[in-house]
Amino acid sequence: MPDEEWERFLRESVSGAAGAPVEPSADDREAGPRPPKRPGRPERRGSHPSARARRGTGRYVAGFVAALAVLAVALFPQQLLGWSGGQGEGGVPLAAESERPREAPGAESGPRPTLAEPFRGSPAARWADGAAGITVPEARATGWMDADQVERALRRSRDFLVAAGLDPGVLRGEPPTRAIALLNPHQKDVQEYLRTALSSSAPTPGTDPLLLFSRFRPDQARLVGDVVKTRGRLTYREGRRGAVEVTADVTFVYPVTPAAGDGGPDAEVVRTIVRREVVMSWDDPAKVITEQGTASLVSYALDMTNGGCSGPTGYFVPPFGAADEQPSGTAGQVDPYDRSKPIGTRGETADGCATATRS
Repeated sequence: MPDEEWERFLRESVSGAAGAPVEPSADDREAGPRPPKRPGRPERRGSHPSARARRGTGRYVAGFVAALAVLAVALFPQQLLGWSGGQGEGGVPLAAESERPREAPGAESGPRPTLAEPFRGSPAARWADGAAGITVPEARATGWMDADQVERALRRSRDFLVAAGLDPGVLRGEPPTRAIALLNPHQKDVQEYLRTALSSSAPTPGTDPLLLFSRFRPDQARLVGDVVKTRGRLTYREGRRGAVEVTADVTFVYPVTPAAGDGGPDAEVVRTIVRREVVMSWDDPAKVITEQGTASLVSYALDMTNGGCSGPTGYFVPPFGAADEQPSGTAGQVDPYDRSKPIGTRGETADGCATATRS
């Protein structure tokens, strides 16, 4: 993408987000991107991992290369575990998630998903649809913001997750314009990542657009229906220089079927399960160069199951046709619905992949 086209794209993305940026210190202006991590390894994370390193005394430096942790090779529907009954089978919807659960969802044998019931046999059958599954906490005055401003920051943080992970156009591979419009255009390392990730036909582990955006190749996979199940929450605290730092920890469940399928009763349905952690800093414009209504990225990480287990392509690659393969041993097996552990702490094999115990 030529420089002038990229600049025009960014201007259009942030149109309407007026605000006079304040010049930060020289150290802040010169802060560059972090060196890339070794590909294929999970980032071990607590509440605030080392990936969110900042340089100097000024503004953030994003953890620009995040974890691409668990990639599952195959589905095993005859061994899948799930809740007893989904919403369509008399199951009771779960209450919103207000804190990290203490254990994985209960499980028992579940049937294969179908085009009519794509979440059948999965804990996600009892989850909320789309943005409704992302819990937003009560706002209170924090850092440089009063309660009303914090409420807007929380709402916009959820808007970013929706635009990056639920927008139908983005899921089909279209540019994530609405999501980019919510990101600080003055954050040079992130803007460079966005430019490279969205214009390269051969992304690297550090420039894979999947680190932030959910995308399927239209000629390879299509969503089943118009519902994506979600479960997760936002939390916030006072960050550096009085900023309001919002952390999102959300799992998305995408039911997909082969794009070339005939839509018959035996059509294959695969659930790609993606857990994301995104940390956004809503900065004080008196201290950090920013634009009104935009946030700076502090870090982002990803755990992915049934989305591909080879080099990055920029799109999720569901393992169609692998439903009858059997797992070999127990090494590297993970439960993609287990939200009781921090992201990036699930097991993996030597090649950076793992086997899902259920889908």
